[in-house]
Amino acid sequence: VSTQSTGSTKPLVSRCMSMLVNDPSYSWLADIGIKEVNEGVYNGSWSGNGNVVTSVSPINEQPIAQVIEGTVEDYEEVVRASKEASKQWAMTPAPVRGEVIRQVGEHLREKLEPLGKLVSLEMGKILPEGIGEVQEAVDIADYATGLSRMINGKVIPSERPGHMMVEQWHPLGVVGVITAFNFPVAPYFWNFTIASVCGNACMWKGAPTTPLTGVACTRLIADVLDANKLPGGLSGLISGGADVGGAMVDDARVNLVSFTGSCQAGKQVGTKVQSRMGKLILELGGNNAISVMEDADLSMLVPAVCFASVGTAGQRCTTTRRLIVHKSLIDEVVPRLVSAYKQVKIGDPLVKGNLCGPLHTTAAVEAYKDAISEAKSLGGKIEVGGNVVEGRYVEPTIVTGLPHDSDLVMRETFAPILYIVPCEGFEDAVAINNEVSQGLSSSIFTTNPEYIFRWVGAGGADSGICNVNIPTNGAEIGGAFGGEKETGGGRESGSDAWKQYCRRATCTINYSKDLPLAQGIDFS
Repeated sequence: VSTQSTGSTKPLVSRCMSMLVNDPSYSWLADIGIKEVNEGVYNGSWSGNGNVVTSVSPINEQPIAQVIEGTVEDYEEVVRASKEASKQWAMTPAPVRGEVIRQVGEHLREKLEPLGKLVSLEMGKILPEGIGEVQEAVDIADYATGLSRMINGKVIPSERPGHMMVEQWHPLGVVGVITAFNFPVAPYFWNFTIASVCGNACMWKGAPTTPLTGVACTRLIADVLDANKLPGGLSGLISGGADVGGAMVDDARVNLVSFTGSCQAGKQVGTKVQSRMGKLILELGGNNAISVMEDADLSMLVPAVCFASVGTAGQRCTTTRRLIVHKSLIDEVVPRLVSAYKQVKIGDPLVKGNLCGPLHTTAAVEAYKDAISEAKSLGGKIEVGGNVVEGRYVEPTIVTGLPHDSDLVMRETFAPILYIVPCEGFEDAVAINNEVSQGLSSSIFTTNPEYIFRWVGAGGADSGICNVNIPTNGAEIGGAFGGEKETGGGRESGSDAWKQYCRRATCTINYSKDLPLAQGIDFS
């Protein structure tokens, strides 16, 4: 795994001496507050009483730095601070809250490059994607700043004379955010920025394998809170494992839990939060597909598929894992994609020109190997790739010859493996696209207006993100991000996703001296 526990609350000094944080080549880590040993709990002050873990880079399997995780007792201090901070924050005018988030966005801009490098170093995605993820945090901060002056309700006509009805939106209180390794920055800021301008305090538990990114981002937020004389509980951090995550999920003081992870884990989280009648945002798996119609522009398709299936080494929830190609184009599409795949440079994601970095963990490498082995045993043909290069680096792979409803094709493998299957036409493509249990992102390549509007219509793709002539990944922050079915049904980021962080109040005001009842009831 990418994080190694020492099983102790004391740092291992001997390990620290050989860590990348001490290497002059990585001196930029100091610019974002990363030290040899970093406290992983923040509630207005920094602490940590749990195990000391060493964050190991998947790039070269070298230790970066250490983080002292939190315990369940530390979690208790964080949630108390967030609960208390939420009371003050809820009474702060929304535009004032927006100004604080604007400052967070400015700090992110200032640290765009070193934070992006840390994402690449600790997670493994290529540098343009690492910087792009931080840019996404900048963008959502800008969006939230504007939103702070637009959180509006409605005036609703009343059937009673001398009465008016208004709808208002109020903060929930505390929002708990649990994020995954593959996007260690953006999802927290999707939640934190929008929830904050709505008047909530947030707590963050990042992935155990990317703890340094959580520390660096929280230090940046803490600087803004300190400068504005605001309580640190507005953005608490609790680094750790399943014990602290479980405490957050079970805690009735956490009004909403936003969870990003696997479908299996999401079902468990959803059941527990629902059992205490808490609110949920679930962002789970996605066995996404691109459908290619007979009239598709292949010059657009090939680069789109390469980015969608190879980007982040196949470790995005929106990665394209299935390519549904009209039978008349199969013999043309496969060779063109094979040629493009052979041009993909695999290697250190911090080196310019490399397009495919490592898988995040050794377990992911094993999952990749198992999927390739199973594909061969089922009669699938490896058109390109199929091998481990070295360490955690694997070849992006294209597989043909498997039925579209094969268990392997229907199962999401978090690695750069693309299954290509034929379809008879539009209706067949829609059916194949929709037959998987997840419903996150789908795309179709076509120039036919009828196909386009049927695809995005009620009888088309059943995913939360429904694209035309673009990849399945790379969503913009202005739209609501999320999916249907076993993807969880949650929505984050733009559009009206802000309403999930609020409670709605319908207020009827009688400004007359009479007391008429609704529905004309006479109770005199």
